[in-house]
Amino acid sequence: MATLAIALGALVLYLVAYHTYGRWLARKIFRLDPEATVPSIELEDGSDYVPTSKSVIFGHHFTSIAGTGPIVGPALAVIWGWVPALLWVLLGSIFIGAVHDFGALVVSMRNRGQTVGDIAGRVLSKRARLLFLAILFLALTIVLAIFGLVIAAVWDLYPQSIFPCIVQIPLAILIGIYLHRRGVNLLIPSILTLGLMYLTIAFGDAGVLGAFNQALGGQAGVGGDGIPIIGWVAILLVYSYFASVLPVWTLLQPRDYINSLQLLSALALIVAGLVVAAFAGLDQGAGPQSLEIVAPAVNFSPEGAPLFFPFLFITIACGAISGFHCLVSSGTSSKQIRCETDARFVGYGSMLTEGFLATLVILACVAGLGLGVKALGADGGSTLLVGSEAYLSRYESWMTAQGLGAKVGAFVDGSANFLKALGLPAGFSVALMGVFVASFAATTLDTACRLQRYVVQELASTFAPRVSPSALAAEAHDFDDARSGVDRRTGAAADGRRHPFNPLVWLTNKHGATIFAIIVAGFIAALPNPGAAWSLQSAGKGGLILWPLFGATNQLLAGLAFLVIAFWLWRRNLPVWFVIPPAGFMLLLPGVAMSIKLWDFVQAGNWLLVAIGAITIALEIWIVVEALAAWPRARGVLEDLDPPAPPLPEGGRSC
Repeated sequence: MATLAIALGALVLYLVAYHTYGRWLARKIFRLDPEATVPSIELEDGSDYVPTSKSVIFGHHFTSIAGTGPIVGPALAVIWGWVPALLWVLLGSIFIGAVHDFGALVVSMRNRGQTVGDIAGRVLSKRARLLFLAILFLALTIVLAIFGLVIAAVWDLYPQSIFPCIVQIPLAILIGIYLHRRGVNLLIPSILTLGLMYLTIAFGDAGVLGAFNQALGGQAGVGGDGIPIIGWVAILLVYSYFASVLPVWTLLQPRDYINSLQLLSALALIVAGLVVAAFAGLDQGAGPQSLEIVAPAVNFSPEGAPLFFPFLFITIACGAISGFHCLVSSGTSSKQIRCETDARFVGYGSMLTEGFLATLVILACVAGLGLGVKALGADGGSTLLVGSEAYLSRYESWMTAQGLGAKVGAFVDGSANFLKALGLPAGFSVALMGVFVASFAATTLDTACRLQRYVVQELASTFAPRVSPSALAAEAHDFDDARSGVDRRTGAAADGRRHPFNPLVWLTNKHGATIFAIIVAGFIAALPNPGAAWSLQSAGKGGLILWPLFGATNQLLAGLAFLVIAFWLWRRNLPVWFVIPPAGFMLLLPGVAMSIKLWDFVQAGNWLLVAIGAITIALEIWIVVEALAAWPRARGVLEDLDPPAPPLPEGGRSC
């Protein structure tokens, strides 16, 4: 019953936090105004800036920030005990993560949908902007290089999930085009699409669907017998290119909305199964097993694990706080909000929902696994393990828990046990959770590609040489902005257009920036696993080379985003006491973690990671020094604002 009490208690806590702390932030701190003009109205272009209902943006925002982060992080961190993992998720998501996401969203909305990196150049210093953008580029490159591997690994473990994930894409495009033309609601078509997906999951092992999944993914749990990882990475990066350059209403919004419904339905099934398992238990052939927590409450020194502090707080990122979220808030969601007051539901509410997902992941790993998992015996047969033996089969040491398959498998098996308690077939339950994981990894991949496109464009625009419109006209280059004399996005006079044939100018274009992003990520991904010789089967794992840096770099982004939020508030004489402690915490943790990892890299002779890690620490110190120097002079002094925007269309109010 303790498991059920924790789940229900967490749900109540999140609801209370949303209606108290979240409301206070919205009304008293950020002062959201339903009559304010928002970027989606002011700069509407039908592609990136698109006014959208809050339910659709919630679907996009939540599925983009979630990915596999709130699954693999908590699924590994419970090796230090379920109590510290749970406390960090609950308290971190309410007082740190949700404030971070909400604040980044609001600050970006008030700055025409610019990313936090761009905004840092005005609220901190111009140098801080470039330093921030450099860190963003590194972090997103790692995401793009590694998430193809993540999705390929999930499809290798659970090939039944391949077709349901792939079929989402054409269906989402059809729905997006139809609804954009008709202007009707996404709900009914998305529910029908979700129902079709569930049917393909139910029959994923049979007939044509079974043959299709097996041809692409091979046998379930058998590695390397389907499409090679490098093949999946190439396919997924090409898909990410189209997802990045297409208007958001074409693919991004409908696909993410479908996935959000999938998430909510899966969460409902997990909670319902948890309730049934708490009262009735589950019998998988070894007698009825009661639902109880079989993991230790606290274990500060698991075999082979790194230090509890700071690595627990780095390992659990998305479930408590993740710097990647500030990129989604300021990169895509802020350009779609059609009413300022929607920001609390999208920014604060999405993070709390993710915290609840992370809570269920923890419970699935420390209690759901105890209901029974199959383990291979020495003779090649399978044995059903229950109770603490089932938990230890995945968490006996850091090495047994660390691999992607072990982390994903712990959640899939544990949560599938909850679904089995509802009477759902075992194969369907496992496949459904596999689709759940793969779908969210894919939404993170395509959103990360779009975000990287923005970062590349912002960096390129800084260094691209300029020539005047008259010089362009003399060379017969006739641009809309040159003709009108106004830059559509910033409202600035277009007296400094960039020469079109300079390579950096090419990178200011969305197609050029996106191609550059996927080429860099593809090159890194194409490398073999560290220490392995290159082959068709080993290629595609190159993202693992930089992956040891991602946890600390990701959390460092959160600390830097808090600096931007704090400076924005400070310049407006608004309270900052609630962001200063989280900012300090999220700057200290990554610095300590990166320093410890650097020593490990030195001992291992991995000089590439030593160099990149040292540069990252130097950039962090540089930005903090810039912030400390600017802080005394910033109070009450508004930053330089963008030039005035073009006149709004008639009736341009956002709500």
